[in-house]
Amino acid sequence: VQLQASGGGWVQAGGSLRLSCAASGRTFSRYALGWFRQAAGKEREFVAGISRNGGNTKYADSVKGRFTISRDNAKNSVYLQMDSLNSEDTAVYYCAAKINVGNYFYVYEWQYDSWGQGTLVTVSS
Repeated sequence: VQLQASGGGWVQAGGSLRLSCAASGRTFSRYALGWFRQAAGKEREFVAGISRNGGNTKYADSVKGRFTISRDNAKNSVYLQMDSLNSEDTAVYYCAAKINVGNYFYVYEWQYDSWGQGTLVTVSS
């Protein structure tokens, strides 16, 4: 599957952004999906994951309660609603996909098969 992330931009601290990731192909519903981010000078880190049917989700502690991952299998898309943003959320955000037979989410980079190109989120304080 090919992934295309969008929706990044500049926002003031306390504001919100919604990232989208569109996927190609007819088997989107067979993929678990995730969002990762990489800040300048840091390693890429897990942000959120969602299972094939959207029923199971997982968040990094740093974003729990502020970010929401969702998906629309009819639109071949996954979203990341980001609220109460702060400067520490500034990073390039990547969407990722992993084909699987169960209804699981995944939190490690190495578990994912496909990656989008990344979209930059800048939070100004």
